Amino acid sequence: MEWQPDEQGLQQVLQLLKDSQSPDTATQRAVQEKLEQLNQFPDFNNYLIFVLTSLKSEDEPTRSLSGLILKNNVKAHYQNFPPTVADFIKRECLNNIGDPSPLIRATIGILITTIASKGELQTWPELLPQLCNLLNSEDYNTCEGSFGALQKICEDSSELLDSDALNRPLNIMIPKFLQFFKHCSPKIRSHAIACVNQFIIGRAQALMDNIDTFIESLFALAGDEDSEVRKNVCRALVMLLEVRIDRLIPHMHSIIQYMLQRTQDPDENVALEACEFWLTLAEQPICKEALSGHLVQLIPILVNGMKYSEIDIILLKGDVEEDEAIPDSEQDIKPRFHKSRTVTLQHEGGEGEEGEDIDEDEDDDDDTLSDWNLRKCSAAALDVLANVFRDELLPHLLPLLKGLLFHPDWVIKESGILVLGAIAEGCMQGMVPYLPELIPHLIQCLCDKKALVRSIACWTLSRYAHWVVSQPPDAHLKPLMTELLKRILDGNKRVQEAACSAFATLEEEACTELVPYLSFILDTLVFAFGKYQHKNLLILYDAIGTLADSVGHHLNVPEYIQKLMPPLIAKWNELKDEDKDLFPLLECLSSVATALQSGFLPYCEPVYQRCVTLVQKTLAQAMMYSQQPDQYEAPDKDFMIVALDLLSGLAEGLGGHVDTLVARSNIMTLLFQCMQDTMPEVRQSSFALLGDLTKACFPHVKPCIAEFMPILGTNLNPEFISVCNNATWAIGEICMQMGVEMQPYIAMVLNQLVEIINRPNTPKTLLENTGIVNAHMLGFTV
Repeated sequence: MEWQPDEQGLQQVLQLLKDSQSPDTATQRAVQEKLEQLNQFPDFNNYLIFVLTSLKSEDEPTRSLSGLILKNNVKAHYQNFPPTVADFIKRECLNNIGDPSPLIRATIGILITTIASKGELQTWPELLPQLCNLLNSEDYNTCEGSFGALQKICEDSSELLDSDALNRPLNIMIPKFLQFFKHCSPKIRSHAIACVNQFIIGRAQALMDNIDTFIESLFALAGDEDSEVRKNVCRALVMLLEVRIDRLIPHMHSIIQYMLQRTQDPDENVALEACEFWLTLAEQPICKEALSGHLVQLIPILVNGMKYSEIDIILLKGDVEEDEAIPDSEQDIKPRFHKSRTVTLQHEGGEGEEGEDIDEDEDDDDDTLSDWNLRKCSAAALDVLANVFRDELLPHLLPLLKGLLFHPDWVIKESGILVLGAIAEGCMQGMVPYLPELIPHLIQCLCDKKALVRSIACWTLSRYAHWVVSQPPDAHLKPLMTELLKRILDGNKRVQEAACSAFATLEEEACTELVPYLSFILDTLVFAFGKYQHKNLLILYDAIGTLADSVGHHLNVPEYIQKLMPPLIAKWNELKDEDKDLFPLLECLSSVATALQSGFLPYCEPVYQRCVTLVQKTLAQAMMYSQQPDQYEAPDKDFMIVALDLLSGLAEGLGGHVDTLVARSNIMTLLFQCMQDTMPEVRQSSFALLGDLTKACFPHVKPCIAEFMPILGTNLNPEFISVCNNATWAIGEICMQMGVEMQPYIAMVLNQLVEIINRPNTPKTLLENTGIVNAHMLGFTV
């Protein structure tokens, strides 16, 4: 007999559902406790499905909530559901997928997908055939509900659907979906395209067998009046461009004309989807040939898409000019990831350097709007197309640029400055004749009354920093630096951030050109310490660290040290060991210690001790976690990585002066553990530190060589390029110190080093390090 609810039990569940909609936290806590109690009763889930599918007298939000609580239970405890309960839920879902309410249909669809994702696609064989049959229903609700569920299953289980495990249901499903591209309901047409779209990137065989029908059906929908359908058509064409460009090439002219229209679609979601087409096309070898004749139409469309929309301006508080006194909320601050040190051996008579093995992402022009939008996509498309067409783009752009850059409407002027920044990399050569006039104009824009104009001017100027530095300093560098430093102290937080980032780029390009202005620069950066809120403080550390890297030992002047170190040490003392703000501060101090050399001596002891403590604490926490993972949390190893890197900076900066600090600590024992850590970034930083300690105070390293060399040997694995690079570098430094005493250890590493040299595609830095080490070793064996 079919399960029926007990009236008293039903009332209890309904009361719980009503309470759970209360904003009161105490009520919410009571609801959670009650839920945990009720989950002990297997048929509690029957009540939940009953409310969702059968209790039509209840309001829709309550019924839907019942389904969402059931979905969470399925996620957490489905394997414990008795078979009778699981079968009842599955039956009810399929019987009610055509509920008159769109909200209830969608909830049932989510529930079906969640059950399917718990491995049930294999053990619920009637699910897919039944949903596909229900698509033929004359009842719109049943057809739409079934399609909604199928779309979610296709999104969640696309690989499984294209496998032998389910006897390849796509062979039936894809042709079925294609039939619905012509359905009279836009919602159904949209579902049908979205379902097929899930299988493009994976090149599902059933789709490849029907690819021409699919493309023809998409073309037939090109003029569809429904924006959701147009969006899915655009999405399909963008993905097909990646995986089946061969099938699109014969129609490329028409597709480009269509995408030019859609990039101007009144619905921004459609326009954004279409704009992705240009980004994807730019990566294809046929781009230049396919697009050359269309640039005259495309460039103005992309430029037009780069204006802030009204909603962007509201979200960015574009009318708020001064907000520096408003504290940042935690969600304003993105998580930071520390980048470990990668080192290069010194060539004869040359300086060693730190090489980066990861490409830096370009600073975004409007980070606060972190969602991908039409403005960002248009700017990215213009950037990549500038790299494809180079100066051929300029005849289409320059006539537009003049009107934009000097426009009285700040929104249009701002978009012109963004355009100028976007083309900087690709069109640099062609832009050079115009820069003597444009750079002063951009520097003037740094004083614009609108904060969003000032911030974009910072970004665009940073994109031309290389050219600015190549000119006589008085021409552009000095005025740019003066204005950027003023913007670092701007009253608007967004401008402060853009100016700090731009100044860091300028520092990297200008290097020692900045030495004459160091006093003025330090005054500004130190003043910003007292002015900045949380988020920008982290960017300020980066600007100070980059300054230290750029000017090096020129910073080691008592006057400069006196300006810079007190605020840094005050922050250092303020932060607790578990505060993640330590990451950027430690990175900054690492650069400062390396630059100041002996000038850092008065500050080195507490800094050194704290770094050793951070490494020790992290290792102890990792040990406890590995022994009792249910009782302890895994440590954040970034604390240890950043501490190891700062110790490297101290060893490099202080040289022999680090001897007494090493003698009084257990750093060699800790290093032995770090070198064997499972996390590659920890090993990478450990080997960098080992190399720096070998150079600075070899007597402390020498007794450990017998233990360290086998570990170094096992890390000469080019699969982990940066680890391998730093291990090679450390071996090279040890070689130089050991001389002929290195002989017993050569066999541990020589074969791997020769293998690295003979391996194709070995990165330049690693090849150089390996070549130098091999040369030293062969010297000892001859």
